Formats: sequence, structure tokens, C-alpha cells
Amino acid sequence: MSIPQTHEVDFIINVDGACSGNPGDSSIGVVIYDIKNHREDTVSQYIGTATNNVAEYSALIEGLRRSIELGAKNISVKSDSELMVKQINGQYKVKNEGLKELYTKAISMLKSFTLFKIEHVRREFNQKADRLAKKAITEYKRAGRMVAS
Repeated sequence: MSIPQTHEVDFIINVDGACSGNPGDSSIGVVIYDIKNHREDTVSQYIGTATNNVAEYSALIEGLRRSIELGAKNISVKSDSELMVKQINGQYKVKNEGLKELYTKAISMLKSFTLFKIEHVRREFNQKADRLAKKAITEYKRAGRMVAS
């Protein structure tokens, strides 16, 4: 896969996973920006009990799935998970058995794109995806308290 220049990218996807405890209640946040149509798609979803790294990969997979549905061909993904980014870029091996299946699924999905780039960004440059991920856990816990009352 070749690395796109900014003007070649159709979609910019910010992804983040959140975890309350590790493992613990986990969720994902995804923000997809469609450069051509100036459209934005977001995901804020509770995913159950998982580790933080599983949540990060789950966010990436959901972002890729949504981008495929939206017809994207050229994408740039931004994540504050340095481990995941380096694994996807082939700089680190995936040693954790729990991540291998998610890694394989993400790599398989990437074949749907003509151009793909993933880069690590500092947390402050991934705030919207982070807020969406944290919001899903908060809403899940709030709903559980309301049912228990």
C-alpha cells in the first residue's frame, strides 16, 4: 500500500479505545471526516469487558468498516495508540494472542483501500475520538445504575 499525500485522502479517521480498568468496561470512539463532502460520521459504542489494546484495535476495525461502507478508497488513520500504529505499520510484531485475530482482521480490511496511512498522534490531537469512547462507558454505567434502582 502506498502512503497518500493529504490532498489524495478521501477520509481522515480518528480512532480511540477506552477502558475502565484493564481489563474492564471498554468502549470505542471513531470520528470519520469525509474531505470531499465535508461530512462527519461518529461512533461512540460500549464493547464489553476488554483490555485497552483490544479497545484500540476494535476502534480501528470499526473505523475501517464504516469507511468501507461509505465508499472510501484513500484514507488516513490517526490514533494515540503507539503500539497499535507500530504493529499495523509492521514496526512491531503482534505477540499478544488476544490481539493477533484483531490485527489480522484489520490488515485484511486494509486491502479494501487504494491508499492507506496510519499515524500515531498525541492524545491532545485525538480528543474527539477520546471523548466519544469515554462517553460510551459513562452512558453504559449510568444505564446500569438506572436499571438497578
